[in-house]
Amino acid sequence: MKKIQYYISALLLVAVASMAMSSCSEDKLGPTIFPDVDETLDPTSYSYQLDKFLKDNYLDKYNLTFLYKLPDISTNMNYNLVPAQYDNAVDLAVLCKHLWFDVYDTIAGPDFLKLYGPRILLMVGSPALNVSSGSETVGLAEGGVKITLFKVNSMNVNNFQMMNDLYFHTMHHEFAHILHQTKTYPSEFNTISVGKYDPTNWTGRGLEVTSLGFVTTYASSEYREDFAETIACFITYTDPEWNAVLNYAARGWATDASEDDTDATYYSFYYYPNNDSEQDKVALYPSDERNIARVTVDGVVHTYWKNERDKSGNRIVVYAVEDKDGIAGDEAILQKVQIARQWFHDAWNVDLDSLRKEVRKRQMHYDMDSLRRQVYNIH
Repeated sequence: MKKIQYYISALLLVAVASMAMSSCSEDKLGPTIFPDVDETLDPTSYSYQLDKFLKDNYLDKYNLTFLYKLPDISTNMNYNLVPAQYDNAVDLAVLCKHLWFDVYDTIAGPDFLKLYGPRILLMVGSPALNVSSGSETVGLAEGGVKITLFKVNSMNVNNFQMMNDLYFHTMHHEFAHILHQTKTYPSEFNTISVGKYDPTNWTGRGLEVTSLGFVTTYASSEYREDFAETIACFITYTDPEWNAVLNYAARGWATDASEDDTDATYYSFYYYPNNDSEQDKVALYPSDERNIARVTVDGVVHTYWKNERDKSGNRIVVYAVEDKDGIAGDEAILQKVQIARQWFHDAWNVDLDSLRKEVRKRQMHYDMDSLRRQVYNIH
């Protein structure tokens, strides 16, 4: 079982509230997405339009069952989960088709996902919280046949960054797992960052992992997650986002905390506000050598531009942190991409760069009203 997890700064406390029941109520219940007979398409049911869309576009075409009503047997009973809201299930169903299935049909051919795609897609409304590690699971790929997407009830189709982080990225990450479970990737990939993975404490890492050759903190947890994350980021990141990763990867990083501080913040540039005194060195988080976007002094955030003067009258001079890890992080990331690129070509006859171009074109310009009409125009 593969998991894609993201760090959460504080664990959630779960409170159980008692529900008062009113007696002798005659109020009518609203429409339900849980008909008596799930398996039968009923044109009079509340969920008929979505169910018909899923049958026509997933089950009949790809032999894939799209689940959004959260049957008990489909989930890990260790989590407290809730079903996806109907409208959100509609949105994610049409987006999965547009940004994933239609993409592979276009680039790899109409039979590719019929042969190698998952057989079950499960949508879950809530996140899966991992209390012991302080993380949350937003996607799972299981046994090469099933993909689960969590947190569907939090989606905002108007927030591209959120949609990309939680769903588009996750779709391609989890599908990369299914592909490498079917045809393994070259073992050469595992040698690039050997000794730098941290399966236990990866949630405590930050941008400094790029200097070690990882595209994200989760990529630094283990080989297989690194492989899936490299592919997913390369495919879904915008050009500025991808260039920023490579830029951070080429830098040196330092921390402002002692070794036993679990809340360490890493920085890649700094300046001296008082006569170049090492004791008064101020870190920039995160920083750009062309300007100082945010400078925190004594808990107060100040904004300066390079060559301006600070409040003491000293001109701002920015210094780069020396890169001492012995790894060219940007070169390591690009080497990993090249291995993935060659693997897609040799194992699957798929051009990874064409896949990336098609995904980016679609995810930047989709029209939700038009996509929704695929469901809501069904009669």
